[in-house]
Amino acid sequence: MNIFDIVGPVMVGPSSSHTAGAVKIGYVARKLLGEDVAEAEILLYGSFLATGNGHGTKYALVAGLLGMKMDDENIPNSFDIAEKKGMKISFGKAKLKDAHPNSVLLRLTGTGGKKLEIVGESVGGSLINISRVDGLLANFSGEHPTLIVHNQDRPGYAAEVTSMLAGKNINVASLQLYRESRGGHAVMVLECDQEVPGDVLKLLEQSSGIEYVMYYSLAED
Repeated sequence: MNIFDIVGPVMVGPSSSHTAGAVKIGYVARKLLGEDVAEAEILLYGSFLATGNGHGTKYALVAGLLGMKMDDENIPNSFDIAEKKGMKISFGKAKLKDAHPNSVLLRLTGTGGKKLEIVGESVGGSLINISRVDGLLANFSGEHPTLIVHNQDRPGYAAEVTSMLAGKNINVASLQLYRESRGGHAVMVLECDQEVPGDVLKLLEQSSGIEYVMYYSLAED
Protein backbone atom coordinates (compact mmCIF):
# COMPACT_ATOMS: atom_id res chain seq x y z
CA MET A 1 0.00 0.00 0.00
CA ASN A 2 1.24 3.50 -0.81
CA ILE A 3 0.16 7.02 0.17
CA PHE A 4 -2.10 7.24 -2.93
CA ASP A 5 -4.12 4.27 -1.64
CA ILE A 6 -4.70 6.08 1.66
CA VAL A 7 -5.42 9.70 0.75
CA GLY A 8 -6.46 9.33 -2.91
CA PRO A 9 -5.62 11.56 -5.87
CA VAL A 10 -5.22 15.33 -5.88
CA MET A 11 -8.36 16.39 -7.71
CA VAL A 12 -11.36 18.66 -8.04
CA GLY A 13 -14.34 16.63 -6.81
CA PRO A 14 -16.80 15.47 -5.91
CA SER A 15 -15.99 11.93 -7.11
CA SER A 16 -12.71 10.23 -7.98
CA SER A 17 -14.48 7.93 -10.44
CA HIS A 18 -17.23 10.14 -11.90
CA THR A 19 -15.30 13.42 -11.86
CA ALA A 20 -11.52 12.92 -11.71
CA GLY A 21 -11.62 9.76 -13.84
CA ALA A 22 -13.84 11.53 -16.37
CA VAL A 23 -11.38 14.43 -16.62
CA LYS A 24 -8.56 12.00 -17.29
CA ILE A 25 -10.50 10.17 -20.02
CA GLY A 26 -11.12 13.47 -21.77
CA TYR A 27 -7.49 14.52 -21.33
CA VAL A 28 -6.12 11.28 -22.79
CA ALA A 29 -8.54 11.52 -25.71
CA ARG A 30 -7.41 15.09 -26.45
CA LYS A 31 -3.76 14.01 -26.37
CA LEU A 32 -4.44 11.10 -28.72
CA LEU A 33 -6.28 13.37 -31.14
CA GLY A 34 -3.17 15.54 -31.27
CA GLU A 35 -4.96 18.86 -31.79
CA ASP A 36 -7.60 21.03 -30.16
CA VAL A 37 -11.12 19.61 -30.18
CA ALA A 38 -13.57 21.40 -32.47
CA GLU A 39 -16.54 19.05 -32.03
CA ALA A 40 -17.26 16.44 -29.37
CA GLU A 41 -20.10 13.95 -29.29
CA ILE A 42 -20.14 12.60 -25.73
CA LEU A 43 -22.22 9.46 -25.22
CA LEU A 44 -22.58 8.30 -21.62
CA TYR A 45 -23.18 4.76 -20.40
CA GLY A 46 -24.26 3.08 -17.18
CA SER A 47 -23.56 4.97 -13.97
CA PHE A 48 -21.98 7.82 -15.92
CA LEU A 49 -25.36 8.29 -17.58
CA ALA A 50 -27.50 7.68 -14.49
CA THR A 51 -25.64 9.79 -11.93
CA GLY A 52 -23.29 11.88 -14.03
CA ASN A 53 -25.18 15.13 -13.58
CA GLY A 54 -24.86 15.05 -9.80
CA HIS A 55 -21.18 14.11 -9.92
CA GLY A 56 -20.20 16.63 -12.58
CA THR A 57 -19.23 13.97 -15.12
CA LYS A 58 -20.25 16.07 -18.11
CA TYR A 59 -18.25 19.15 -17.21
CA ALA A 60 -15.35 16.89 -16.14
CA LEU A 61 -15.19 15.21 -19.56
CA VAL A 62 -15.32 18.57 -21.33
CA ALA A 63 -12.57 19.88 -19.05
CA GLY A 64 -10.33 16.99 -20.05
CA LEU A 65 -11.07 17.61 -23.72
CA LEU A 66 -9.92 21.20 -23.16
CA GLY A 67 -6.60 19.89 -21.85
CA MET A 68 -7.28 20.32 -18.12
CA LYS A 69 -5.96 17.87 -15.57
CA MET A 70 -7.99 16.56 -12.65
CA ASP A 71 -6.70 19.15 -10.14
CA ASP A 72 -7.52 22.18 -12.33
CA GLU A 73 -9.72 24.70 -10.50
CA ASN A 74 -11.42 25.65 -13.79
CA ILE A 75 -13.04 22.22 -14.23
CA PRO A 76 -16.48 23.45 -13.06
CA ASN A 77 -16.26 26.25 -15.65
CA SER A 78 -15.46 23.97 -18.57
CA PHE A 79 -18.75 24.54 -20.43
CA ASP A 80 -18.21 28.30 -20.47
CA ILE A 81 -14.57 27.93 -21.53
CA ALA A 82 -15.51 25.49 -24.31
CA GLU A 83 -18.17 27.89 -25.58
CA LYS A 84 -15.67 30.75 -25.70
CA LYS A 85 -13.27 28.55 -27.67
CA GLY A 86 -16.01 27.63 -30.12
CA MET A 87 -16.06 23.93 -29.22
CA LYS A 88 -19.32 22.26 -30.26
CA ILE A 89 -20.53 19.74 -27.69
CA SER A 90 -23.43 17.29 -27.71
CA PHE A 91 -24.43 14.65 -25.17
CA GLY A 92 -26.34 11.43 -25.56
CA LYS A 93 -26.65 7.80 -24.49
CA ALA A 94 -24.06 5.23 -25.54
CA LYS A 95 -25.10 1.76 -26.68
CA LEU A 96 -22.22 -0.40 -25.53
CA LYS A 97 -22.01 -4.15 -25.01
CA ASP A 98 -20.55 -5.62 -21.82
CA ALA A 99 -18.99 -2.28 -20.88
CA HIS A 100 -17.77 -1.06 -17.50
CA PRO A 101 -20.58 0.84 -15.71
CA ASN A 102 -18.56 4.08 -15.72
CA SER A 103 -18.02 4.34 -19.47
CA VAL A 104 -18.18 6.99 -22.17
CA LEU A 105 -17.95 6.89 -25.94
CA LEU A 106 -16.25 9.98 -27.36
CA ARG A 107 -16.45 10.92 -31.03
CA LEU A 108 -14.10 13.81 -31.65
CA THR A 109 -13.22 16.08 -34.53
CA GLY A 110 -10.15 18.27 -34.21
CA THR A 111 -9.59 21.82 -35.40
CA GLY A 112 -7.36 20.44 -38.16
CA GLY A 113 -9.90 17.85 -39.27
CA LYS A 114 -8.56 14.79 -37.44
CA LYS A 115 -11.17 12.35 -36.14
CA LEU A 116 -11.04 9.97 -33.20
CA GLU A 117 -13.46 7.62 -31.49
CA ILE A 118 -12.61 6.12 -28.11
CA VAL A 119 -14.36 4.27 -25.31
CA GLY A 120 -13.04 5.22 -21.89
CA GLU A 121 -13.76 3.57 -18.54
CA SER A 122 -13.30 5.11 -15.10
CA VAL A 123 -12.37 2.13 -12.93
CA GLY A 124 -12.10 3.89 -9.54
CA GLY A 125 -9.74 6.14 -7.60
CA SER A 126 -9.23 8.34 -10.71
CA LEU A 127 -7.75 5.35 -12.59
CA ILE A 128 -8.99 4.77 -16.12
CA ASN A 129 -8.88 2.30 -18.98
CA ILE A 130 -9.12 3.29 -22.63
CA SER A 131 -10.83 0.14 -23.84
CA ARG A 132 -11.30 0.94 -27.53
CA VAL A 133 -9.74 3.28 -30.08
CA ASP A 134 -11.49 3.72 -33.43
CA GLY A 135 -13.53 0.58 -32.87
CA LEU A 136 -10.67 -1.75 -31.98
CA LEU A 137 -9.63 -3.05 -28.57
CA ALA A 138 -6.87 -1.07 -26.88
CA ASN A 139 -6.95 -1.39 -23.06
CA PHE A 140 -4.36 1.01 -21.72
CA SER A 141 -4.30 3.12 -18.58
CA GLY A 142 -2.85 6.48 -19.58
CA GLU A 143 -0.22 6.01 -16.89
CA HIS A 144 2.61 5.39 -19.40
CA PRO A 145 3.67 6.83 -22.75
CA THR A 146 1.59 4.70 -25.12
CA LEU A 147 2.15 3.89 -28.78
CA ILE A 148 -0.81 2.65 -30.84
CA VAL A 149 0.08 1.23 -34.24
CA HIS A 150 -2.61 0.29 -36.76
CA ASN A 151 -1.20 -2.12 -39.31
CA GLN A 152 -1.95 -4.94 -41.69
CA ASP A 153 -2.05 -8.36 -40.03
CA ARG A 154 1.20 -9.71 -41.46
CA PRO A 155 4.20 -11.45 -39.90
CA GLY A 156 7.02 -9.31 -38.55
CA TYR A 157 5.36 -6.02 -37.71
CA ALA A 158 5.45 -6.50 -33.92
CA ALA A 159 9.13 -7.46 -34.11
CA GLU A 160 9.89 -4.45 -36.32
CA VAL A 161 8.25 -2.01 -33.90
CA THR A 162 9.80 -3.47 -30.75
CA SER A 163 13.24 -3.60 -32.38
CA MET A 164 12.93 0.04 -33.38
CA LEU A 165 12.10 0.96 -29.78
CA ALA A 166 14.92 -1.17 -28.41
CA GLY A 167 17.32 0.66 -30.71
CA LYS A 168 16.37 3.88 -28.91
CA ASN A 169 16.75 2.21 -25.47
CA ILE A 170 12.99 2.34 -24.87
CA ASN A 171 11.63 -0.43 -22.66
CA VAL A 172 8.19 -1.82 -23.43
CA ALA A 173 6.18 -2.20 -20.22
CA SER A 174 3.30 -4.02 -21.92
CA LEU A 175 2.44 -5.13 -25.45
CA GLN A 176 -1.04 -6.05 -26.64
CA LEU A 177 -1.95 -7.31 -30.09
CA TYR A 178 -5.47 -7.27 -31.54
CA ARG A 179 -6.90 -7.94 -34.99
CA GLU A 180 -10.26 -7.84 -36.71
CA SER A 181 -9.55 -11.02 -38.69
CA ARG A 182 -6.61 -13.06 -39.92
CA GLY A 183 -4.79 -11.10 -42.59
CA GLY A 184 -6.99 -8.04 -42.02
CA HIS A 185 -6.68 -4.93 -39.89
CA ALA A 186 -4.64 -5.20 -36.67
CA VAL A 187 -3.48 -2.95 -33.87
CA MET A 188 -0.54 -2.96 -31.47
CA VAL A 189 -0.73 -1.16 -28.14
CA LEU A 190 2.64 -0.61 -26.48
CA GLU A 191 2.90 1.03 -23.05
CA CYS A 192 6.49 2.25 -22.63
CA ASP A 193 8.72 3.25 -19.74
CA GLN A 194 10.21 6.15 -21.72
CA GLU A 195 8.86 8.71 -24.17
CA VAL A 196 9.02 7.68 -27.84
CA PRO A 197 11.02 10.24 -29.89
CA GLY A 198 9.37 11.97 -32.81
CA ASP A 199 11.82 10.49 -35.34
CA VAL A 200 10.70 6.98 -34.38
CA LEU A 201 7.07 7.95 -34.86
CA LYS A 202 7.86 9.34 -38.32
CA LEU A 203 9.74 6.17 -39.30
CA LEU A 204 6.81 4.05 -38.21
CA GLU A 205 4.35 6.19 -40.16
CA GLN A 206 6.46 5.73 -43.30
CA SER A 207 6.87 1.96 -42.93
CA SER A 208 5.16 -0.29 -45.44
CA GLY A 209 2.09 -1.98 -44.00
CA ILE A 210 1.67 0.56 -41.21
CA GLU A 211 -1.67 2.30 -41.72
CA TYR A 212 -1.38 4.99 -39.07
CA VAL A 213 0.20 5.69 -35.71
CA MET A 214 -1.15 7.38 -32.59
CA TYR A 215 0.90 8.33 -29.57
CA TYR A 216 -0.05 9.32 -26.04
CA SER A 217 2.72 11.29 -24.35
CA LEU A 218 3.02 12.21 -20.69
CA ALA A 219 4.88 15.37 -21.67
CA GLU A 220 3.06 18.69 -21.35
CA ASP A 221 1.80 20.25 -24.59
